[in-house]
Amino acid sequence: MKPQMSVKFAGLTLRNPVLAASGTFGYGVEFEEILNLDRIGGFVTKGLSWEPMAGNPAPRLIETPAGMINSIGLQNIGVEAFIKDKLPALRRHAGAACIANVFGYQVRDYVAVVEALNDADGVSAYELNVSCPNTQYGGMVFGTETGILDQLITRVKAVAKRPVIVKLSPNVTSIAEMARCAESAGADALSLVNTFVALSIDVESRRPRIANVTGGLSGPAIRPIAVRMVYEAAQAVSIPICGIGGIASAQDAVEFLLAGATAVQVGSASYADPRAVERIAQSLARWCARRQVSRVSELIGALKVTPDSEAGGV
Repeated sequence: MKPQMSVKFAGLTLRNPVLAASGTFGYGVEFEEILNLDRIGGFVTKGLSWEPMAGNPAPRLIETPAGMINSIGLQNIGVEAFIKDKLPALRRHAGAACIANVFGYQVRDYVAVVEALNDADGVSAYELNVSCPNTQYGGMVFGTETGILDQLITRVKAVAKRPVIVKLSPNVTSIAEMARCAESAGADALSLVNTFVALSIDVESRRPRIANVTGGLSGPAIRPIAVRMVYEAAQAVSIPICGIGGIASAQDAVEFLLAGATAVQVGSASYADPRAVERIAQSLARWCARRQVSRVSELIGALKVTPDSEAGGV
């Protein structure tokens, strides 16, 4: 039996639920000769800003137990160069959804990038990175305060010609509250989680191992926390969720689907294996076939929870 692997996500039909995560897959075209883009559900571009950005000083990426810390600083070529130099080549792979990750330091920055992308052929949706510090509000991160998050999404939705996905920060007290805020503001879908703020110290030099002092922790180390957050968000909203966090195998992807995700993004695994996204997509299809799962969509939210287990524990 060949399972049906397509899923509906934020108004898009994905050939399968496995996508490459932002910041780990370049702009997509860099992977053309490494893997078959037509075998994955899609990919999310590096974060795009209005102006090009050089990013943070090195060292800005280090390995940690079961993961990595990065502080790239959102280095990117800027939205105009992306439209001119990268997007034309991506149109050869129309079957893979190209989701443009967008960020800024004020609401108007996000709006400007989305408006520039609106008329560009080849983009399927927008993913808003709300883990950036809003300079207008004294550096408060968009994704950690409901009032600011609501304002951002409302303004972007007013101009966006494509679905808007909001990538939530995990560095909050209640992921369910932020998910509900995003939904009520008009988000078409959610992505979660982004990286966790982390610090690693070189004990010999007594200095931070990342030049920017702290960075974002990702990889298998965060997966159980990410799965829990996806579950909590899925219980709180009705819009679809794309699960992210330490996915390195088909079984990892299934965990997120069972917790309530409609699709998943593969991030850090691509550093160890540049073909990880394609490998996991193919492995997921085989996993479903072996277990006689006729449609991968049957797994979405299929976690079996008893009344006693709902109580949880510490």
